[in-house]
Amino acid sequence: MIAQKFYAIDSHCHVYPSKIAAAAVGATDAFYGVKSCFDGSTDTLLAQMKQTGVDHALIQSVATTPKQVGSINNFIAETVKNSSGAFTGLGTLHPDSETLEQDVENIVLLGLLGVKLHPDIQRFKIDDYRCLKIYELCEKAGLPILMHTGDNRYDFSNPNRLLPVLNIYTSLVVIGGHLGGYSVWDEASEKLSGLPNFYVDTSSSISILGVDEAKKIIERYGVDHVLFGTDYPMFDQKTEIEYLLKMGFSDEEYEKIFSKNAKRIFGLK
Repeated sequence: MIAQKFYAIDSHCHVYPSKIAAAAVGATDAFYGVKSCFDGSTDTLLAQMKQTGVDHALIQSVATTPKQVGSINNFIAETVKNSSGAFTGLGTLHPDSETLEQDVENIVLLGLLGVKLHPDIQRFKIDDYRCLKIYELCEKAGLPILMHTGDNRYDFSNPNRLLPVLNIYTSLVVIGGHLGGYSVWDEASEKLSGLPNFYVDTSSSISILGVDEAKKIIERYGVDHVLFGTDYPMFDQKTEIEYLLKMGFSDEEYEKIFSKNAKRIFGLK
């Protein structure tokens, strides 16, 4: 529990097998020009959660090639199974896979409750024709997509790419990582707020924007459409929680951000 009263779900956590964790975290750090706070292991994440009072975490990883999809999804499912209820898992997909239908079926069979996509790292535009089958299959299967959104260095995941997808696949729930648009926060919140099937998480944003500006973005989307997330191992849960608690939301609003919205989207108890 956070502040001894808020059940908390960290909705954006990347974890890796121990033998590749250092390389995976290093590659992400190099991509963004940052230094992650932690090592990307599940043990470290669990220790963080115990220290900060976070009760549950959504864990995920990203397939950079189609051949990685199966092994990553099996790893996430096995990690969830061995977590004593601490984790819920999201699967990964790749638009170049020749077995997308089977990949989605396997995600469901493994008990994974959604899909993580990272257009910038996977090198596809959100509205690329290759991705339409993914959206169709996830919409049909009722699998929410947590998607990296935004980067002013590229044109893979910015609001202009996401908006037509949200308007076509209206029953598909999409969670835009990083308050809907990393480094293009204002543009994203102006174009994407008010869409009933679009949510955002708070990861990799508040520390950069500052508390006051991040609060304005959250209020623009509405607290019913915001999930707490840290982008573990990149950012520290304790610091991110402290920033959120400085925003002065009501207890009811904090309950939605910290857990109720995630519970509703993913059907968590």
